[in-house]
Amino acid sequence: MSRSLYKGPYVDEKLLKKIAGIKPGESVIKTWARNSVISPEMVGHKFGVHNGRDHIEVLVAEEMVGHKFGEFSPTKKFHRHGGKMQKELEQKKKEAEIAAAKAAKSS
Repeated sequence: MSRSLYKGPYVDEKLLKKIAGIKPGESVIKTWARNSVISPEMVGHKFGVHNGRDHIEVLVAEEMVGHKFGEFSPTKKFHRHGGKMQKELEQKKKEAEIAAAKAAKSS
């Protein structure tokens, strides 16, 4: 849920202080404030957003203003779906690519 309108967006004050002395794109600013809203002053800066394990580098663009840092630093790693059937499909796809490469090479 979003924050109530009378409170306004939450922007971490420490981040604003760190930004004040640095030129955009100069260095990576590490932050643990995933709930902080991206403000227009942050555009062009690189942030290292913590995902619980390490810092993921995020370059803030114009379209990101109003979103939160946590949206751009996923906390869970997706491996893949499937089991035996998925392996068979991937093997067929790989064989088809190899056959296509051989056909292109011979002609």
